[in-house]
Amino acid sequence: MTEPTPDLSGLTAAAAARALQAGEITCVDLVQACLERIAATEDTVRAWTFLDRDYALAQAKAVDAAARVGRPRGPLHGLPVGIKDIIDTRDMPTEYGTVLHAGRRPTADATVVSLLRQAGAVILGKTVTTELAVYGPGKTRNPHNPEHTPGGSSSGSAAAVAAGMIPLAVGTQTNGSVIRPASFCGVYGYKPTAGVVSRHGVLSQSPTLDQIGFFARSIEDLALLAEPLMAFDDRDPAMWPTARAELTRIAGEAPPVTPHIGFARTAVWDRAEACTKDAFAELVEALGDDVEEVALEEPFDKVVDWHRLIMEADLAKSFAEEYARGADRLSAILKEMIERGQHYLAVDYNRAVDWIRIVNAVLDEAFRWNDALLTPATIGPAPASLDSTGNPIFCTLWTYLGVPTLTLPLFHAENGMPFGAQLVGRRGDDARLLRTARWLVERVEAEAEAE
Repeated sequence: MTEPTPDLSGLTAAAAARALQAGEITCVDLVQACLERIAATEDTVRAWTFLDRDYALAQAKAVDAAARVGRPRGPLHGLPVGIKDIIDTRDMPTEYGTVLHAGRRPTADATVVSLLRQAGAVILGKTVTTELAVYGPGKTRNPHNPEHTPGGSSSGSAAAVAAGMIPLAVGTQTNGSVIRPASFCGVYGYKPTAGVVSRHGVLSQSPTLDQIGFFARSIEDLALLAEPLMAFDDRDPAMWPTARAELTRIAGEAPPVTPHIGFARTAVWDRAEACTKDAFAELVEALGDDVEEVALEEPFDKVVDWHRLIMEADLAKSFAEEYARGADRLSAILKEMIERGQHYLAVDYNRAVDWIRIVNAVLDEAFRWNDALLTPATIGPAPASLDSTGNPIFCTLWTYLGVPTLTLPLFHAENGMPFGAQLVGRRGDDARLLRTARWLVERVEAEAEAE
């Protein structure tokens, strides 16, 4: 009797990479499994804005053919990846989630896409973004309940990974656009330190705040995806030449000593829902002496206002052309943000930017005694609404500071919807953050098994 074919779409990226390396599966096998999963779930989830099945399989066949003749294999050899539709792809449309750019066809890849191809990945398709990657929802639904938002703006990337359509996806974050949808969809999300992944070829909302981020099914997968993309690119002025972080190696190691975690309620704790407060109370209790509360008061309480000023002023500049030729086709919320941004004073903007360096210096004190900070990723689980992408308030501080953050899918509400814990690292200390996160997840899983 023939053994049933395993569902390859359910593999983690790391497991799929090992199977590909061992010759147990082919890239065509893996891509075909993902396409079958998409065919079964896309009508409900609606994660994709562009998907050419024949082209996806053609890429997979080319990867397999290169392997057969002995060409070098990259770290992402044969792995399918979804790309948020504000990131340029030379062979697929990039329409920014707005009718104002319908039919837009870039002639070159964004740097992050070029690096993915170099690492051997298959660019499966383009995932849905909110309107110009701000707040206007796209068509995507939450895979856990299609009446709930998946979050945004990287809606399709998070939902596609959560639905088992792809093992890996790329998004962006200017406020909460990676961490929030990862939390709502119950997957791992990672926003690296600002300036370590190039934004060249990516829609610019705010040069000060825009950052690339990633979605996956495990911390090991996040490290596997992010590491080859941390290459210096002088076309992004936020980058600096530095050695590439050894994410995969360090994240896979045991910490040399037991990590110490700082629990940071932050100035917006009152916005957390009751289920979030209860979940964190249980988590902090379970961690015992390995966690203690960290007070982040002044100047952290002013960050939400500074972030809003920078973001809205930059939106007014970045989207001036869209506003001029199509303000009537923009969502009301985006139009209002742009119009507020048109009236900020330059002196206030510059002060808000200057405070980033100062607040980071204050935050460094918290990392003298803590390997990472623990805080909510979202105020609670995904709201039962498709008119909003949810509140990003628990992401704002960390995006403003440009520090690395992770969503860990640790919690479920009474209605079954997932939500995450957010782990925050010191700026530039991404590898330690991933290692600490793996320790924390294993600790929580061990506590759960012991009960």
